[in-house]
Amino acid sequence: MTSDTKQIFVPNTSLYELSPEEFAFFSSQTGITDEEELKNHIIAVATQAFDMIRYPCIGRFSFLKLDMSGLPTYPHLLDIGRELKNPIFLDIGCCFGVDVRKAIADGFPAQNIIASDLRPELWELGHALFQSTPSSFPVAFVPESPLNTVKSLNKLKGRMNAIHISRLFHLFTEQQQLELAHRLAKLLSPSPGSMIFGQHRGSDVPGVKVNTLGETSFYHSPDSWKTLWNGVVFLEGTVEVNCVLRPTPTFTYLDWSVIRI
Repeated sequence: MTSDTKQIFVPNTSLYELSPEEFAFFSSQTGITDEEELKNHIIAVATQAFDMIRYPCIGRFSFLKLDMSGLPTYPHLLDIGRELKNPIFLDIGCCFGVDVRKAIADGFPAQNIIASDLRPELWELGHALFQSTPSSFPVAFVPESPLNTVKSLNKLKGRMNAIHISRLFHLFTEQQQLELAHRLAKLLSPSPGSMIFGQHRGSDVPGVKVNTLGETSFYHSPDSWKTLWNGVVFLEGTVEVNCVLRPTPTFTYLDWSVIRI
């Protein structure tokens, strides 16, 4: 996210839209049942956040989309929460904590979740968004960048049963993405079924891309992403990697999961 986004992205209320599922979730979580009142509340918090941090996902209101729960392996995350004793779920790049709260609403135990984001003020605004407090919503939070999160959680190395990281990998160079993948692998539990999953911008051909802001990013393809995890980060044959390209009106995303066999 560069400073250029301040000039280009503005909180655009015309992009505010909730599906019936999204309305039901945000209504139940905030206690606001009136559609217009809920809209005004969400826009007010988003505007406050965007005034501090001009992330496109805030300016476009795409944080409302419950993206994690739409990923193919989301049911497996919920199974981990139900079936394992004291599972640990790490959400990296949590922003307001929407995905974390959705997982809790769907049954994952809150006391077994760790949320992390570079900008702790977004996590705090998550309390404003959902009208909660650290006491009423005591999920552990680690204020770190993705690359430093692993260092901060070193004592939990090898204990994470599930790690979610979305809309972040493409912000790094190819080498940094490899480094981040290695660090996440160190956190993952060796138990079969342990999973790293998420989504980020991708392409049918891997390489450096230039977006509309003039920013350069390295986009993986499904094949290059599979090769990175199955054979480079992990020993070949020890993980199952699933990924698929998903076009949207703005970008093409790579939805993916890496599961220990």
